[in-house]
Amino acid sequence: MSDISLETLTYEQVAKTIDHSLLRPELTTQEVAAGCDLARRYHTASVCVKPCDVPLAARLLAGSDVAVGTVVGFPHGSSATAAKVFEARLAIEQGAVELDMVINIGWLRSGHDNEVREDIRAVVIATEGRALVKVILENAYLSDAEKERAARLAEEAGADFVKTSTGFAPSGATIPDLILMRRSVSPRVQVKAAGGVRTLDALIDVLRVGVTRVGATATAAILDEFCRRKGLPVIGEGAAAPMMPGAY
Repeated sequence: MSDISLETLTYEQVAKTIDHSLLRPELTTQEVAAGCDLARRYHTASVCVKPCDVPLAARLLAGSDVAVGTVVGFPHGSSATAAKVFEARLAIEQGAVELDMVINIGWLRSGHDNEVREDIRAVVIATEGRALVKVILENAYLSDAEKERAARLAEEAGADFVKTSTGFAPSGATIPDLILMRRSVSPRVQVKAAGGVRTLDALIDVLRVGVTRVGATATAAILDEFCRRKGLPVIGEGAAAPMMPGAY
């Protein structure tokens, strides 16, 4: 376990672990715009929006320190590889710089490791180095051995991150899964937790086991709680985010 704690963390360190999630299918254009504004005010690492919302997010967040992310093959991972490649290229053209793609779960569980690897590799190649690729394993449907295999295949394919979940499966991120994923890949590959990280304490817990990004919808609650517990002005009450000078 890491010595990461509330006392050792700065606001910027916490905010820049969060990908503010705006993926619920019922979200209106106005709600997505409000979510982008929230991410800008709280200085999160990114927003993760539906593919149809990438142009809007790119326009609203232009000139900010918040990256635009979207999803590929979401939420089931069962799109044809060519479709995933098309989605990835279009998203980048429209302004996305981070892509969270879903692994082909059925292929993985069938032992089709080469097909899984090449599915991921095709998306990595399609980015031409212009976007980070985070591979969602959807751990709720996998055995521990399958999770480990999936993480290793993602690294072999050139992915930048492995990610626990879509947030739409029966379960999300767990500490045992995060430990397993961190041990399954080299230090080059980062780990993202998604699904169930709704409080500051839960976020700190996942950071302690090596997570560097967290998908969250409870962003404001988490970061306002950080400010309260650190004795900082609370953003949700009208204060500016306590970022270091020159950070944005």
